[in-house]
Amino acid sequence: MFGGVVPEIASRIHLTSIVPVVDRAITSAGLAPADLDAVAVTYAPGLVGALLVGVSYAKALAFGLGRPLIAVHHLEAHLFATALEHTDAVPPFTALLVSGGHTMLLDVAAWGAYRLLGATRDDAAGEAFDKVAKLLGLPYPGGRHVEVLATGGDPSRFKFTRPMLRANQHLGDPDYFDVSFSGIKTAVLQAVQARAPDVDEDQRHADIARGFQDAVVDTLVEKTMRGASAHGRRRIVLGGGVACNHALAAAMRARAATIGATVYAPSPRLATDNAAMVARAGLFHLERGDLAGLDLNAYASRPIPGLMS
Repeated sequence: MFGGVVPEIASRIHLTSIVPVVDRAITSAGLAPADLDAVAVTYAPGLVGALLVGVSYAKALAFGLGRPLIAVHHLEAHLFATALEHTDAVPPFTALLVSGGHTMLLDVAAWGAYRLLGATRDDAAGEAFDKVAKLLGLPYPGGRHVEVLATGGDPSRFKFTRPMLRANQHLGDPDYFDVSFSGIKTAVLQAVQARAPDVDEDQRHADIARGFQDAVVDTLVEKTMRGASAHGRRRIVLGGGVACNHALAAAMRARAATIGATVYAPSPRLATDNAAMVARAGLFHLERGDLAGLDLNAYASRPIPGLMS
């Protein structure tokens, strides 16, 4: 309806939904509130209004039950998500987190020990998919719709530049691991606006979607392979909503095979934001004794805990 998330509306819906959603989750698990060992909640990063609703409720629930409160970083939770389905998706590994709000490449030496290799300098990959979907007249969220449209596209028609990929880049260059997707959005806009009256418009849009997706996938795969090779990792873990993209997972697996690495990607239900990954990250911190106080706050932006220089 709105073509995206409206923060104020999202916060209000969180406020009216959180109690029945939690009650239903506990009941569906065959438990009672008193059976809970702890309460884990996402405190950052994200839309601060929606986060504040969750943090406030979690603090009240933990206090009322007399249970520990665990603060979970949203992106760290994505690192744990894939391991819920793939028991071998454990450190050490190279992680590519790609979602609507974030794109980053991490070296994960152990749970709780993370090294940031690269990140987006502007738009996240998922945001680029959403904006390109809008340019092509597709619904929001756009990632899945662009992927479907791209399956019917001609990969040779639109050869968009692979952003921040150059043949002369070397380990140690400031842009060796980083990505950028603002430029490719502009290139897609120009391609959409340059209408050709003698060409079928639907097919043209499919060709544009294919060219865009190929450029983004090629970039993400190359940057991830650089990270895995630089640190000798033989496991690669994908996380975030864009990890649902079949073209990305397939291309990553094909490249990973050339260095003897295995790629682990979550199913859509665990790739997108979910409570299971927050609970798994919360268990990790509970076992380490990392407890939060009732002064816990919500933050729009916060670095992943455990980041090493």
